[in-house]
Amino acid sequence: WVVFPPPRCVQVIAPAEPDPAGSPEGGRTELDEEMENDICKVWDMSMDEDVALFLQEFNAPDIFMGVFAKFKCPRLTEICVGILGNMACFQDICMSISKDENLGQVLLQRLCDSDSPTLLETSRLLLTCLSQPEVANVWVERIRENPSVYDCVCFIMSSSTNVELLVKVGEVVDKLFDLDEELMLNWIKNGTCRSVAPSVDDSPEELPDFKIMPCILEAAKQVQSDNPEGLDVYMHILQLLTTVDEGIQAIVQAPDGGKETWSLLYDLVCQELCQPDDPPIIVQEQKTVLASILSVLSAMFASQTEQEYTRMRKSKSCLFLLFWFYMPLIGSLIRILQYMEGCGKRAVDNSKESEQEETGRTDVNEEDFHLKILKDICCELLSNMLQELTKENTLEGLHQGHLNEQTCSCAFQNLLPLYFASVESFLEVLREADQTLADNLEKRFPSLKVPT
Repeated sequence: WVVFPPPRCVQVIAPAEPDPAGSPEGGRTELDEEMENDICKVWDMSMDEDVALFLQEFNAPDIFMGVFAKFKCPRLTEICVGILGNMACFQDICMSISKDENLGQVLLQRLCDSDSPTLLETSRLLLTCLSQPEVANVWVERIRENPSVYDCVCFIMSSSTNVELLVKVGEVVDKLFDLDEELMLNWIKNGTCRSVAPSVDDSPEELPDFKIMPCILEAAKQVQSDNPEGLDVYMHILQLLTTVDEGIQAIVQAPDGGKETWSLLYDLVCQELCQPDDPPIIVQEQKTVLASILSVLSAMFASQTEQEYTRMRKSKSCLFLLFWFYMPLIGSLIRILQYMEGCGKRAVDNSKESEQEETGRTDVNEEDFHLKILKDICCELLSNMLQELTKENTLEGLHQGHLNEQTCSCAFQNLLPLYFASVESFLEVLREADQTLADNLEKRFPSLKVPT
């Protein structure tokens, strides 16, 4: 069963004489059912390493190159790229495929395809290669030197409604940005002029003037409700952007001043993730996406506060720093900290019960590490927001129920002593809004008591 399908596959896809009744190019545009079934068997079998090695010895990559050049059959192209994607899962084959410059360029051109299944398989193949340390740099350099990849990726993110494709393309972008900061910077600065990308039929096609931020946001909105893992991917892309000044500026200096980005992230934190009716353990499931979102919000808040807050506060024209945005977000941050405290107590209890068991110890430590990262990011943003509160903000928070003795105690417990100045600043404002609450908090946290 291993030997039969490859020759049949070769017979089907090897160069043939032009078909008078076919397309003008003479290439096949459709597969009959029997033919498709035969080639799909090869696709399934190529997940086996022995079959993948056999296909490599049969020069399958070279045959597929001929397929891409000769045939205009979307299903055939999808299957061939899919087979290559399976073969690339094995290190030696992946290295062979990656070092073939012609094949590499042809595969990147598949990103300009209009067929979603082909785009999905191409993205899967690229992600597989980028995940192999031995060849990742080859692909990063190839992509950096091929401007059309940026245009095609932006086009997919901004226009596709295929969630599975958007997630896979997002994983490719996330991996690229994580591997190469220079490429990320280039893509951030891109979109200053119109680009011309080659289409699959080699005719130039003018693409819109893409900028990376709106494309990422559009894709994030598409995957938001349908795919939690995909949302995690796009939030991590945004977080990677904030690791460089150019990325932060691309977010906050957008035409809308970053309002669309802030609104999306704000809605996720305040209305979708880690909600009051969720069990505290939810913070374990959502820790990575929450950490990415809060990291971006923190970077945006710090940037806007530093550059524009004073001016916008005076003019009352602030886009997202107005008081009604403050308190629900502060309430959500405190709730996250409360849930983490609950998870921490549960972890301690579980640890006591399994004190003699070493199995799973590494996983527990890893969970603790990710929760610590989330807590650090959460505390940093919360401290910055508390420091900017006014009496009016605080009164609104008390009225809405976001601020009370319990929530303030949780905030102080987590912020002290590292963020003493922020807590002290907030307590001074709180005295003006609710002296009794301020006095009660001073009793619970003696280090904050004003000397008499």
